[in-house]
Amino acid sequence: MSWTELMEKTAVARDKSLLELFAESPDRVEELTVENGPIRFDFSKTHLKDDVVTAFEAYLSEQGFEKARDGLFSGAILNPSEGRPVLHTALRGSFSPEVAEDGSQVRPFIDAELNKMREFAAAAHASGTYDQVLHLGIGGSALGPEMVVEALSHLGMKMDVHVVSNVDGAALAALLPKLNASRLLVVVASKTFTTVETLTNAKTVLSWMQSQGVENPLAQCVAATANPQAAQAFGIDDARIFAFSDWVGGRYSLWSTIGLPIALGLGVDVFDALLKGAAVMDAHFKSAPVAQNAPVLAAISDVLYANVFDAETRAVFAYDQRLNLLVPYLQQLEMESNGKGVKSDGSPLSYMTGPVTWGGVGTDAQHAVFQLLHQGTHMTPTEFIAVRQADHDWDVHHRQLLANCFGQSAALMQGQGSDDPAKCFSGNRPSTTIVLDRLTADALGGLLAFYEHRTFVAGFLWGLNSFDQMGVELGKILAKKLGAILDGSGQATDLDPSTQALLKLIQ
Repeated sequence: MSWTELMEKTAVARDKSLLELFAESPDRVEELTVENGPIRFDFSKTHLKDDVVTAFEAYLSEQGFEKARDGLFSGAILNPSEGRPVLHTALRGSFSPEVAEDGSQVRPFIDAELNKMREFAAAAHASGTYDQVLHLGIGGSALGPEMVVEALSHLGMKMDVHVVSNVDGAALAALLPKLNASRLLVVVASKTFTTVETLTNAKTVLSWMQSQGVENPLAQCVAATANPQAAQAFGIDDARIFAFSDWVGGRYSLWSTIGLPIALGLGVDVFDALLKGAAVMDAHFKSAPVAQNAPVLAAISDVLYANVFDAETRAVFAYDQRLNLLVPYLQQLEMESNGKGVKSDGSPLSYMTGPVTWGGVGTDAQHAVFQLLHQGTHMTPTEFIAVRQADHDWDVHHRQLLANCFGQSAALMQGQGSDDPAKCFSGNRPSTTIVLDRLTADALGGLLAFYEHRTFVAGFLWGLNSFDQMGVELGKILAKKLGAILDGSGQATDLDPSTQALLKLIQ
């Protein structure tokens, strides 16, 4: 089946409204609900139906999806542009090989480095030497750990964790006066250990610590990196360098030693529970049939709305304040992975890929952006994330929160008729609802693994390499060039007139 044939077969999804689909199938909720561990996925308010799912299933099979999915767990080269396997799942212990297709060690390496990290975190807790952790990274080296720590802080903090990613000096200027330099542990997280923003922040922090009377700031500094040699050259002792392999992409790296602030802040047991929850989702993704596979159904829905309904964005709203950072995390995961204009073989694409991910937090967003979702001219598939049991004692708050969450998804689907056009709602606006039993480490781990696998399947359907990020690399190259011009070591050659004019403002 060709892509064109797939689009023709699945165009039938436009023929009936969501209310019509419910009227035709009394069992629709049961048929399009998937439960995995402590998470429930309800796809019933989407335009998925049997013939649409069957068409996608056939296309996946003909394109070799099962082989690609197995390769995700066996160490096959799934990142062809960089010649690398993709093995973030191995960090969770999921079907991990001893040796990857490129010959690199997998299980022994992971066990050694993660155990080294666990032992360090446990020793730090036992010694009481540090009260605070300052994690310096950017992108995947910061978003994942920061999001997890904020989401699970209600479990109890063993050490305060602060994350700075922005090279803007205002970020450090606001934070450093609140820290105790003598009781501070600094984590420098960078896959390559050449990330300009992170190293600039690290040097500033170490200088500040010295000004605060810390004789040897590097003795309070650790590194998480895939380039231990560069960390050693920076001055960090090898015993405090926690490595991971280059077959772990930055946006998939929170499961690796990049997760050190999770272990330090929340405890090793919480970090391990996060991994175990992800492993449960890995097993589901690897074995469940398409019609009952949560990540696959979600990816099919993403492609359906992008390419059949022409939806250019997808909205995500977490009805839990603790998941405040989930949307920024998903923006990197999804848009960096699938924001591509060529297939994995380099051939150009003629159809849309990687819709823009955006969203916010619960009831705040309702009073800000939901007007567009209900009555705007955009087709915007929407995702609601809720937690069934609260971890506070104010039941009235939680009931109102969940009532708002479920009510919004119902309103998007049902719409409302009125003689007054301003009060008319078209309805037939799709949504998915994900409900966690509680916001525990294993539930969060499963949720994040779900999004990873969903991104992979959507990328496969679009024919992409979801594991490189050449657009990001180009931006880094140009930023380095401009930085050299500003410090006097480079020249403004081959720059467009607008950029040259902007540089003159600050030279």
